[in-house]
Amino acid sequence: MLASGGSFQVKSVQSTDIGLAQADSLTEEQVSEFKEAFSLFDKDGDGQITTKELGTVMRSLGQNPSESELQDMINEVDADNNGTIDFPEFLTMMARKMKDTDSEEEIREAFKVFDRDNNGFISAAELRHVMTSIGEKLTDDEVDEMIREADQDGDGRIDYNEFVQLMMQK
Repeated sequence: MLASGGSFQVKSVQSTDIGLAQADSLTEEQVSEFKEAFSLFDKDGDGQITTKELGTVMRSLGQNPSESELQDMINEVDADNNGTIDFPEFLTMMARKMKDTDSEEEIREAFKVFDRDNNGFISAAELRHVMTSIGEKLTDDEVDEMIREADQDGDGRIDYNEFVQLMMQK
């Protein structure tokens, strides 16, 4: 399963599946992180993300996609055309997203989701609120650790520039 160099290799059932070839470039740590993210979306734990599950997570992040937008998002990566996203398809999507450098606008929108009071900073309370709203229950220590990792100036909160640095670290 592990190739030399510690990167996780996803073997493609069909050699023509370009998406899984992109997933081959992910490290074991990235695959592990994406597995966690996948399980946040996969509310019933059946190994498939449905439009309903995708919608639930998107709405918890302050987005309001229509049913057809959700279906389009799924269709974009649904290699086996079964109407849902399984983990290999999710990995493909994440690998593509990582290749496309996040645009300034996407990063600004993501920052706004966390900066609930629009004061230009993400506090521990705001981070905890967003993580809880997507189903990720964190201890105070875990939230504080996340803030510490991104907080370059040591003021106990994340400003926009620190957030950009964090997003570009991938």
